[in-house]
Amino acid sequence: MDKRKKTNNLLVVNSKSIFENGEKERLSQALEIANLQLAHESREREDRASELQKADAELIFQKKEKKNRAAELIIANKELAFQNKEKEKRAKELIAANKELVFQNKEKERRAAELIIANKELAFQNKEKEKRASELIAANKELVFQNSEKEQRAAELVLANKELAVQNNEKEKRAAELIIANKELAVQNTEKEKKAAELIIANKELAFQNKEKENRASELIAANKELVFQNKEKERRSAELIVANEELAFQNKEKEKRAAELALANRELKEAYTSKQEYIKDLQEVIFKISHELRHPIVQILGVTSLLDAPDNTIEEIAEMTCFLKESANSLDTFTRELTMFIENAKLKARD
Repeated sequence: MDKRKKTNNLLVVNSKSIFENGEKERLSQALEIANLQLAHESREREDRASELQKADAELIFQKKEKKNRAAELIIANKELAFQNKEKEKRAKELIAANKELVFQNKEKERRAAELIIANKELAFQNKEKEKRASELIAANKELVFQNSEKEQRAAELVLANKELAVQNNEKEKRAAELIIANKELAVQNTEKEKKAAELIIANKELAFQNKEKENRASELIAANKELVFQNKEKERRSAELIVANEELAFQNKEKEKRAAELALANRELKEAYTSKQEYIKDLQEVIFKISHELRHPIVQILGVTSLLDAPDNTIEEIAEMTCFLKESANSLDTFTRELTMFIENAKLKARD
């Protein structure tokens, strides 16, 4: 506003100076006309003087004419003196006007120099204004780009949240499957305990049968003693002994088969328990990562977005906040990739 006011004042002063120069030129022209008139009057005076000389020559012969011409000469001298005074007065006025014109020309030159300086300053300010405008345009473009990046990052974050929700659903599904597997494992443990009880009963029965075998062996010894006397009874008892031996061999094979099944069941039970422990450990590790490593970049993003809403943020601060958002998004992206790989590895372990 001050520069515009100064420019307006300079324009008013220039217009006044132009008007005064016009007035001075008009006065100069009037003075030149007066000088021309004075020169003409001087010539007239010289003519009158020549006529006076003629009249003086004639005055020798014409006294009356001399007196009349003398009176006219006195009047002419008075008029000439008056005209000389007017001429001197006009000359003084012309000198004063010339001095004032010189002073006004100097003022005009000084005003013109100030106007040139003001124009240069105004041009420099216009350049600075254009430079600031270009910087503002660049800043606006950068802000638009940052807003688009922010929207893109927000979209990526939304996708990541959706993917995390899907992964949470998968986790809940796997947890439900784990619960079902635990129930099945409990049923299998119950079945195996039942089979172990049956195996114990079979062992007891086998021991009882071994005792019976010993009894039968003792009876066979007695029968052999009696066979000396009773061949028929020996053959019958021998046939019964062969049947009992075949049954005993079959029971021994069943016992060995049950023992192998029991060992296999125990090994499967141990492997299932180990797999269950590893699966629980993997789940605990996933929960720990979600509660710590995932929470950290999300807290950073929420903090930076709350700072972005401040109206007094500078471009450098916005750029720094954008870098923080980018780092947090990269950390979140890295974590989601690691979490996906971890879940895939857990799937492979569960399948194996």
